Amino acid sequence: MTLARRLWLLGVLVPCLASLGALVVAGQLFRYDLETALDHALLTQAAVESLSVNLFEGSEKRVSLNMSMYPLLEHVRPFAPRGELFGQDGRLLMQHPPMPEEEAATVSLKPGDPELPPQLSTRTLPDGTREREAVVSVRSPQGELYALRLTASLEQVDDSVNGYYRRAFSVAALLAVTLLVLQTFLARRMAGRLSAITRHLTRLREGDFSQAPPLDDGADEIGQVREVLAEVTDKLRGARDAQDRLIADAAHELRTPLSLMRTRMDLALRRERGVEELRASFREARGEVERLAVLAGELLELAAAGRGEWDRKKADLAEVVSQSVEAARAEAEVRGLIIRLEAPAREELWFDPGGVRRAVDNLLANALKFSPSGGEIHVRLWREREWARISVVDQGPGIPFSERESVFAPFRRLSEGLPGAGIGLAIVREVARRHGGHAWVEPRQDRGAELVLELPTRPQSA
Repeated sequence: MTLARRLWLLGVLVPCLASLGALVVAGQLFRYDLETALDHALLTQAAVESLSVNLFEGSEKRVSLNMSMYPLLEHVRPFAPRGELFGQDGRLLMQHPPMPEEEAATVSLKPGDPELPPQLSTRTLPDGTREREAVVSVRSPQGELYALRLTASLEQVDDSVNGYYRRAFSVAALLAVTLLVLQTFLARRMAGRLSAITRHLTRLREGDFSQAPPLDDGADEIGQVREVLAEVTDKLRGARDAQDRLIADAAHELRTPLSLMRTRMDLALRRERGVEELRASFREARGEVERLAVLAGELLELAAAGRGEWDRKKADLAEVVSQSVEAARAEAEVRGLIIRLEAPAREELWFDPGGVRRAVDNLLANALKFSPSGGEIHVRLWREREWARISVVDQGPGIPFSERESVFAPFRRLSEGLPGAGIGLAIVREVARRHGGHAWVEPRQDRGAELVLELPTRPQSA
């Protein structure tokens, strides 16, 4: 079902049907209230007339109908009830207003038990109009029984209810038309907005991240989807650009040792060479193979960090950092360096011990690489509100302000000729990102560099 049809169904048809149902129920309740009010009026008139039967006028003790003596009778005649008084034998004694004698001769009603409550009933005339009757049986002081019947037309009630239905249904029809126009406008507008998002998603599926989604001035959920989609598009574009740069840098890094290996092999094959010359060529080729192996290992490590193959569990971060420091002390001693560790006895949180260990190892490897002999590396672990932070400070040449972000990019090296492919800090940032944390270069006033790895202390979704 299309959006327009769904809006017409839920925004027009269902509300209109519900409104019509409510109007019909309200009309029936309105009719019931009018008929109840009419019953009360008939019973009140019956009570007044019953008193007139028990009161006797003059010496003849005649009974009478009070309604025939109303001073405003002519004004209330259109809606005043019709009264008939019957004797004990059921014969019509008097009526108001008067009816033809031949019709009066055919009318009879025998009184019932005066102790019973009044009888109310509705009857339909041949012309379709309805009448409401109230029959009351009374006893005179002499013990004579009389039957009083009051009849009122329901025509005014029916006219009032029909008038209500006409006005109510007219308003309902106007409401339906208004809702139809409004929902049609909204459906077309929403369909256009969603179509723009659909077209943009189609471009993303085809790998086109060059364009942002069309502008949307709506502040509703669709507008929020558009904002999220624009953010996702930017991230996908950045990820593809980073991937392209990674591939280009990896190809460049691979091309250099492969070119050197090919050159040495060509030289070795160009003429007959002695055993020592061949050994030297093989040693040089082996060095390039080891360089390629290191590069391949770091690329695999970076790929593993990016795939999020984590074993998150509650572990002691202080122990992981301590193990990494102890593993680096041997190389530090060879280089004449001292590693100092400042950490609490225990710092438990949810993280992947293996991934964080690789990140700390890379931070220490970076510090060992740039620290001068006789220097000191300071490793610190502490908690900052809802974050656990690990900083590694060295006494090397430091990192220029303009390079504080680029050093985390793959294959970015500040100094040539040093071992490594420049992927270590990229792995640090990827581990931080996959944990929901951050990695950055902390500004320093004195010599050296301080790199910080920040991890959340609360469990994060993968």
